[in-house]
Amino acid sequence: MGDTRATSRAVEDLGLPPVITCREPGSFARGVMAERHPALIEQVREAFPYGPGQHRALDALLHEILHGVVEPLGPGIPDRELWLERGREYFGRPWFDAPFLWSESYFYRRLLEAVGYFGEGPWQGIDPFASFKRAELRGSTVEEELRSLGDLADAPAAERAAALLQASLWGNRADLGFRGPAGESTPGEADPGLVADDSAALWSLLPAGSPATVAVIADNTGRELIPDLVLIDHLLEHGRADRVVLHVKPGPYYVSDAMTADVIDCLRRLSGAPGEAGAIGGRVWEAMGAGRLQVRTHPFFCAPFPYERMPGDLRAELGTAALTILKGDLNYRRLVGDRMWSATTSFADLTAYFPGAVAALRTLKSDVVVGLDPLTLESLERSGRAWRTSGTHALIQVRPRSGGAALSA
Repeated sequence: MGDTRATSRAVEDLGLPPVITCREPGSFARGVMAERHPALIEQVREAFPYGPGQHRALDALLHEILHGVVEPLGPGIPDRELWLERGREYFGRPWFDAPFLWSESYFYRRLLEAVGYFGEGPWQGIDPFASFKRAELRGSTVEEELRSLGDLADAPAAERAAALLQASLWGNRADLGFRGPAGESTPGEADPGLVADDSAALWSLLPAGSPATVAVIADNTGRELIPDLVLIDHLLEHGRADRVVLHVKPGPYYVSDAMTADVIDCLRRLSGAPGEAGAIGGRVWEAMGAGRLQVRTHPFFCAPFPYERMPGDLRAELGTAALTILKGDLNYRRLVGDRMWSATTSFADLTAYFPGAVAALRTLKSDVVVGLDPLTLESLERSGRAWRTSGTHALIQVRPRSGGAALSA
C-alpha cells in the first residue's frame, strides 16, 4: 500500500473534494438515477416474459428509487450481510443521497435480485441484459467494423498498433447503458483530438520482444470487447506481451459489461467472420487454448468501491503485470475516485496507490476527469459542449510503475 505518512501528506496537499451523489438537481448523476435507471427497469421488464412476482419486484424497485428510501436485501439472501456492511450508512435514506458509485452498483444488484438471477428457480443465472448484447453483436455496425480490419492487414506494425489502440479506446463509446438498450446512437460526433494522450508512454512500457504480462480490465462487451480482443492479438503477435490476462465481471453489471460468456460470444463472432477478422479470431482462440490469453474474474469487479480498496489477492496479481490497462468510464471512476476533482489534478498522484504501471482508456461519459493540461481544459470549457458526459471526447492516460504517494480516493 506504500508509505502511509506519504499518503497523509498527499491528502493534506491536495485535499479531498466532495464525493459525487445524485442529490444535485440537473446533474449528470441525478439524471442517471431519476431517468436512465427507471427506463432500464422498463426495458428489462419487456425483454423477457417474466412472471407476476418479478413484475411486482421491479415495480417495487422503481417506486423505491423515485419515492422511497434505500432498502437492504431481504432476509436469507447470501450476500445480505456483505451489502449491509458495504453501505450501512445509506440504508433508510433516499437513493439520491448516497454516493453515485455506490448507488449505481447497488441498483444493479437489486435489479438482478428482482428478476431472480441469484435465486433458486428457472430464472437463476439468466442474464437480463443478454438479448441487448446479442442484438448488438448481430448488427450491421459490427459487420462493417469486422470487414474494416482487412484494411489494416498489410499496414506497418506501428501504424497498425496506433489504429488498434484507437479502436479499443473509441469502442468504449459503444456502451448499451449509455446509449440505452434500444440502441440509439450516442449524441454528438466524436472529437478525434484526445483530451489527454499518453499513447507513446503506453507503448514505451511494452517494448517488442519483452517477456511481459499485460492485464486488461474489460468494460463493455460487443463493439468494445471485439476491438479489445483484436488489440490483445496484436500485443501477442508482435511480441509486446507474451501473456495477457483479461479480467471480466463475475456477473451481469451495468447492462453491457463483459462476463466470460460474453467473451466467448464475441470470440465466436470474430472467428466466424471472413478474412482478416476470422484470422484474428482464430489466433485469439488458439492463444486461449495455449494459456497465452487467460480470462479471469474477481468479486471486487462488481463492488461499489474505488480500486484503492481492492483486496490483497487482486492487488498482488495486478502487481505482477508490466502494465494494467483499464477500459471505460466506470473503471476510470474507480481508478481515480468518484469525486469532483479539479480536472487539472495529477493523474499520477491519484493513481500512485496502484500496484503497478496503469493505463486508462476511456471515453468521457461522467463528470470525473483529472490530469488535463490547463490550456486544454480552458479550451474545452469555452466550447460550450457537455464534453465531460456526452461520450464525444476520450483520453489515454498512463502512470508508470514508479508513481508518487497514494491518495485516499
